[in-house]
Amino acid sequence: MKYNANSSIPISDIKITDEFWNKYRDLVGKVIIPYQWDVLNDRLEDVETSHCIENFKIAAGLSNGKFEGAVFQDTDLAKWLEAVGFYLAAYGCDEKLEAMADEAIDLIEKAQQPDGYLDTFFIINAPDKKWKNLCEGHELYTAGHFMEAAVAYYEATGKRKIIDVVCRLADLLCDVFGKEEGKCHGYPGHPEVEVGLVKLYRVTGEKKYLDLAKHFIDIRGVGDNYFLEEEKQEDFERIFPEFINYDPSYSQSHLPVRQQKTAEGHAVRAAYLYSAMADVAVETDDKELLDACKVLWDDMVHRRMYVTGSIGSSGWLERFTTDYDLPNDCNYSESCASIGLAMFGKRMGEITGEATYFDEVERALYNTVLSGIAMDGKGFFYVNPLEVWPAACMDHTSRLHVKSERQKWFGVACCPPNIARTLASLGQYIAYKSKNKLYLNMYVSSKIKAEVSGKEVRLDIKSEIPWNGKVSVHVESDEQMEGTLALRIPYYAKNPKISVSGAGLDMKQDKGYINITLSSTSMDVSFEFDMPARFVHSNPKVRADVGKLAIMKGPLVYALEQVDNGDNLANIFVSGKTKLQEEFDNNILGGTTRITFNAQRIKEEGWDSGKLYGEVESDFEEVKLTAIPYCYWGNRQKNEEMLVWMKEKF
Repeated sequence: MKYNANSSIPISDIKITDEFWNKYRDLVGKVIIPYQWDVLNDRLEDVETSHCIENFKIAAGLSNGKFEGAVFQDTDLAKWLEAVGFYLAAYGCDEKLEAMADEAIDLIEKAQQPDGYLDTFFIINAPDKKWKNLCEGHELYTAGHFMEAAVAYYEATGKRKIIDVVCRLADLLCDVFGKEEGKCHGYPGHPEVEVGLVKLYRVTGEKKYLDLAKHFIDIRGVGDNYFLEEEKQEDFERIFPEFINYDPSYSQSHLPVRQQKTAEGHAVRAAYLYSAMADVAVETDDKELLDACKVLWDDMVHRRMYVTGSIGSSGWLERFTTDYDLPNDCNYSESCASIGLAMFGKRMGEITGEATYFDEVERALYNTVLSGIAMDGKGFFYVNPLEVWPAACMDHTSRLHVKSERQKWFGVACCPPNIARTLASLGQYIAYKSKNKLYLNMYVSSKIKAEVSGKEVRLDIKSEIPWNGKVSVHVESDEQMEGTLALRIPYYAKNPKISVSGAGLDMKQDKGYINITLSSTSMDVSFEFDMPARFVHSNPKVRADVGKLAIMKGPLVYALEQVDNGDNLANIFVSGKTKLQEEFDNNILGGTTRITFNAQRIKEEGWDSGKLYGEVESDFEEVKLTAIPYCYWGNRQKNEEMLVWMKEKF
C-alpha cells in the first residue's frame, strides 16, 4: 500500500497560484535546481568548489581521487534530489529535471556498497571506521536525507530505483543498530535518520523502519552518554577539533528525550530531533513523547526564538544558549534551523489540531526561510542576523559568520538545497486534512483537491496576504458535500469576519480555527480582517531588544536598509505612537508594500574624529524612514547596513 509520506494531501493536489510565493517557487525548477546541479558538478568557475558529484564518482569507481568537502557532503545531493521530487510533484512533468535526477540516482546506486552502505566519506577515506564515530561522522544523518529524497522522488514519479537503494540502506541499519546483543547501541549524533525512517515506513509499510526510528528516540540520552563513551575507544578518531570536551546537550543527548524541558544545543539538530519525536509519537500513540514535544516547543518559541522565526542565537556551535538570550548582530539563526522549526510546527499542528503552531510556521517561512535566498535564486544566507554593520563582520571576530550579502555557495552548503526543497514543497504547509475535516493554515492563493468525508472537494483560494487581509475560498464538489472546512484565524488578524455565501458566520473559535460546515455542491467563503502595519515590542527579559521597537505587517517582519535610510542605522529613534504609512510599490523588489514613517536621528555634529567620549548633549533631527520586508533585504545593493529593532523614543 502506498502512503502519502510528506502530507495528508498530496503535494500534487495543491497547485499554488500565489504572486508573492511564486516569485520564489517558479525559480526552483527554472533556476535553482539547474544552478545547484551545476554547482554540485563543479561547473561554475566563480563558485566555491563542491566536489559532491565527484565524491560519488570516486566511490563508484568511475573516477580517481580523494574525498573533498564536509563529512556530510553527500547530503547536498540528497536534498537537491528531494527538491526535484517535490518540484515534479507540484509542477508536473519536466523531462530535463527528471533526466538530471535519474542521472544522479544512477550514480548513487553505483556508489552504494554491496551490503547497502552509502556514505562516500567513509567509502573513500575510512572504510574501516564505519559506525565508529556516530557523534561526528554524520552517517545516519546522511542516510536520513537520502531516505527523505527517495520518498519525495518516488511519490512524484513512481520510479522505484532510489527507493530500492535506500531500502537496502535502511535494512543495513536495522541489522547494525538495535537493543539486541551484538548490535550497536548508539544513536545519531545529528538527528535526521529518524525522520527519514518514518517516511520510508509510511511508503513501504515496513514496520522495522518505524521500530528503528523509535529505538533511536527511546535510547537517546539514556544511561552513560554514548558519545562520551565512544570517544574513549582506542580506534576513535576525532573529525571536528572543536568537539573536544564534548557537551552532550549540544546533540540533545544530555537527558532522555522525554525528560528534556528546554531547547538545547545545535538548533538544527534539535528541530530535526523534535520533528522525529512528533512523528514517532503519532505513529505509536505515545502520549508521553507528545507531551515532551509540547514542552520543548513552548520553550523554543516563547523564550528562544527571534521575531523572524529563527532559532539558534550563538554563532559558536550554532546553538541555543539560554532563555531570552537573543542578540541581533552576532546571532546564527541558520536557514536550516528555521526550516526545521517549520517541520516541527507543521507536525504538532496536525497532531493536535491547534492553529497556534502554524502561527510560528508561517512566521519562519515568510521571514527567515525567504531571507535565506536571493530573489534571483543564485545567492544564499546561511546565517540570518537582524542587524548588520558590514564593516564589523570581520575575520577572526565574533561576527565572522555574519555576511552582509548572500553567497553564491558555501563549503558547507546544507542551506541552499534545504531552501530549495522547502519552497518546492510549500503546499504541505498550506492545508491538511483528517477524515472529515479540511484545515486551511496559510492563506496562499492556490487550487486544492482533497477527499473529505469520502467525497472529492475542490478549493479555489484567492488571497491578498501578506499585503491585505482578504481571502476568498470557492468550494465545490460533484456530490453533496459533507464534513468541515476549518479556517485558521491568524494572530495578527484584527476584526476578522467570515461569511458563507453572503451570510455572516459566528466567529467562535475552536483551537484557533473557525469551523464551516460543508453542504450542497458549491459554497463561497469570504474571510476579511484588518492587517495594518504595527509596532511590536519584545518581552523585557530580552536584553538585546528591551526599549526597542520592530515593525510587522501580517506575518512579515520589516527592516531598515542603508539604501533607503543612510548609514549608522543604530542612531535612529522612533516613537511607538508614530503613524505608519503603507504604500504598495510595483517598481521595487518585484512589487512590495513599503512602510514609511517619521523618526529621529541623533546628530553627529559636535563630535570630531579625535573625540571618542565627551559631555556632548544628544541632539536629534527629524527624518523620514522607509522599511521593507525583512525577507527582501540585501537584494538591491551589496554590503549594506540593515536593522530590525529600532530604539524607542518616549
